Amino acid sequence: MITKELIAPKSIVVVGASNNTTKPGGKLLKNLLDNNFKGDLFVVNPGSDEVQGVKSYPSVNNLPPVEMAVLAIPAAACVEAVEILATQKGTKGFIIISAGFSEESEDGRVLEQKIVKIIEENNACLIGPNCIGVITYAHTSVFTTPIPKLEQMSCDLISSSGATAVFIMESGIPKGLHFASVFSVGNSAQNGVEEILEFMDEVFNPATSTRVKLLYVESIKNPDKLLKHASSLIRKGCKIAAIKAGSSEAGSRAAASHTGAMANSDLAVEALFRKAGIVRCYGREELTTVANIFHCKPMKGKRLAIITHAGGPAVMLTDALENGGLKIPHIEDCQAKTRLKNQLFPGSSVENPIDFLATGNAEQLAAIIDACENDFDKIDGMAVIFGSPGLSPVRDVYQVLNEKMRTCKKPIFPILPSLINVKDDMAYFISEGNVIFPDEVLLGKALTSILKTAKPTEEKIFLDNIDIHEIRRIIDRAEDGFQSPETIHQLFAAAGIPMVREITVTSEDAAIETAKKLGFPLVMKVVGPIHKTDVGGVVLNVKDLETVQREFKRLIHIKDTTAVLMAEMASGIELFLGAKYEDKFGHIILCGIGGIFVEVFKDITSGLAPLTMCEAAAMIKNLRAYRIIKGYRGKNGVKERKFAEIMVRLSTLLRFAVEIKELDINPLLGDGNKIIAVDARIRIEK
Repeated sequence: MITKELIAPKSIVVVGASNNTTKPGGKLLKNLLDNNFKGDLFVVNPGSDEVQGVKSYPSVNNLPPVEMAVLAIPAAACVEAVEILATQKGTKGFIIISAGFSEESEDGRVLEQKIVKIIEENNACLIGPNCIGVITYAHTSVFTTPIPKLEQMSCDLISSSGATAVFIMESGIPKGLHFASVFSVGNSAQNGVEEILEFMDEVFNPATSTRVKLLYVESIKNPDKLLKHASSLIRKGCKIAAIKAGSSEAGSRAAASHTGAMANSDLAVEALFRKAGIVRCYGREELTTVANIFHCKPMKGKRLAIITHAGGPAVMLTDALENGGLKIPHIEDCQAKTRLKNQLFPGSSVENPIDFLATGNAEQLAAIIDACENDFDKIDGMAVIFGSPGLSPVRDVYQVLNEKMRTCKKPIFPILPSLINVKDDMAYFISEGNVIFPDEVLLGKALTSILKTAKPTEEKIFLDNIDIHEIRRIIDRAEDGFQSPETIHQLFAAAGIPMVREITVTSEDAAIETAKKLGFPLVMKVVGPIHKTDVGGVVLNVKDLETVQREFKRLIHIKDTTAVLMAEMASGIELFLGAKYEDKFGHIILCGIGGIFVEVFKDITSGLAPLTMCEAAAMIKNLRAYRIIKGYRGKNGVKERKFAEIMVRLSTLLRFAVEIKELDINPLLGDGNKIIAVDARIRIEK
């Protein structure tokens, strides 16, 4: 819960304030004073009567009522101070910047829990401990710099790490990025990234609320809450970009399935962000570059004109954009093209990139932008590269760029790399409310990330011809561990997932009778060993009874084999579907090309159950092997909608069977509209 007293307090006390501005309590008080906090400001410091010109109280006991408190005192002293403030002084907002809590020791964790209990009993809220503080339009309760220029319609920053919040601001401010609020949540004892986002969603006002949210997340404690409120904010018109750090794993356990070896928490994060519509970033510069793109006019297509007076950056930008799926279309011959070329110096190129040479001037830049805006139909946006070797002023160029960014309907992305040579002109351009992009490749990668991020998906559960009651009946009676082929068949039948006819046998006679029943050709596989192919436990294209007898005798004696599975022989493109239950996130579903090389190539995409048909279709299209699925060199492909439907059916099965911890379907054979599961493993853990 976030209280109004934390956001816009009428009074603040800094407990542990100091005259020494190199200490957190001293610097925090200085920031409040320097940035003109308009409410009543109190200080608690038993060693001084006055701190930085503010009357000091010897103890929190001596304070008048106060709405918000910032604590910069030893951890052990925080519990008593919080209790007095919350129960006697009516304090409803707390920021604890002190360290020494759960991040340090078990004793610290106990102290932290005591504080949370007191705060919640008194309907107050807590940020921290172990944080740099909070910045809102009403107060700058942080002990760090820089203090950004606050603009309501700029962006909100929520960070698990205080230092990272500082570095993100240091990355963004020189690029023209402004902030409306900064929340450093530290240990997130009561309120973390998810709760701040929840608050922003609940108080969202289309007329006044900030539309850009930047997140730095180290631990997602409540994925459902993050998904719910991020999706809600994006549907309301917001844009969210996030870094999720700390997702890599030193290694996977000795997995009992292909999915177990490939699925990890980072794939869950990736799937969660995709489902919510969050643009994922992997570093501060990327995050602030994405934020600046959010502040530009939106691209309505994927076709970009590159306008430059320098060849190298244009080439690198072209590579970054086209590698990411954007288009740099050729400008076809027409009267407008000829007219524009005549306005430029000899040697200029009007092909795309449009190169108006190092000698190009402001008047020529204006003409090029006007042509891209009004005359060239196959252009959806412009990237303007203009730096300076320091030989002549460029203020007039930046003035033109400033004007055109305001008047043009198509977005213009200003790539201005000369941070030293024309720093004063750059400062002018930013002072006019513009953002800049110092690096063309970062811009290219950020643009492609944004355009590849889909809108949030609605949580709709596919139920057509799926027997939920039968699924639960099978799960409830199943024992822990890997399930028998019979159980798998029953579960797939209830979910409407087609599977080849197969029968398990334990004797040679039964094998012969089963072969007669199923017909030839057959597949014979061991039951028991985890990876059947690795132990020579799969025999394809069995065509006669003699082979059945011979191979049964061999297979049944393979180590760990308990039976032999006999199945109809199917053909088609080998596909792969898998799922793994990830704590807090639910089931991650993987899809890709199947067979023995699924772990080698790792050409997989992921999604969180339950999937919609749109999500499943996007997962298929994002595979590098998508062309194989579509069909190639005269070979029949796979009907994407049918493949997507099976993925969605699987996600519904998992939605109602959380006891399934790992699942592999490998291969799933696809031939046109016929897709059938050939081999599957399911592990249940109750």
